[in-house]
Amino acid sequence: MTRKEEIIFATLELASEYGLRAISLSQIADRIGIKKPSLYNHFKSKDEIVNEMYAFLREKAQKNSNVQVVGEEFFKNGSLEEILNACLTSYISFLSDGNMLKFFKVLYSERSTSPTAAQIMLEETDRMTGSIKNLFYALVVHGKMKNESLDIAAMSYALTIHSLIDRHMDMITAGIEQLPDKAAVPEDLQKYNKWFCKQMEVRNE
Repeated sequence: MTRKEEIIFATLELASEYGLRAISLSQIADRIGIKKPSLYNHFKSKDEIVNEMYAFLREKAQKNSNVQVVGEEFFKNGSLEEILNACLTSYISFLSDGNMLKFFKVLYSERSTSPTAAQIMLEETDRMTGSIKNLFYALVVHGKMKNESLDIAAMSYALTIHSLIDRHMDMITAGIEQLPDKAAVPEDLQKYNKWFCKQMEVRNE
């Protein structure tokens, strides 16, 4: 593990224990056994650590998700619901990575007061919305989806999925739900996905 990675993981652990706003660079340095000035050899500020943490954990979570990307053959033979459910499964697997989930729990708790946390959540939503737009246009080309207001449909789909995931994050924090299985799509997301597909699928009369 590199020194930068040690700093990232130390910051993640401290933020999980005390909250992002409550921890200092001195605490981060103490956690890994170095002097505070040594941190500046790798990061200029706590915000820079958090932004680097997002990129680093996101990349590792994607590599560890163990869910195959929807391929050309699936586009041809799968139903709209099957394709979108496979994409949801992949995204839930990504979010359920242990460190990624820990990171997002910190962000969810602080995004109303932390500009850095809010910016990362906006970036994640924009990433998802952009990916869904591209997916929807591909689904139209393959004759799986209606060509109706695709940008609005993608925005609506992305924000609804994020809102439902927000709800599950709150339920996990409240102790109502357990941490999700990597490949398990929650039932309410499956129901929404089924409803959405009924509105947008191309029906061969």
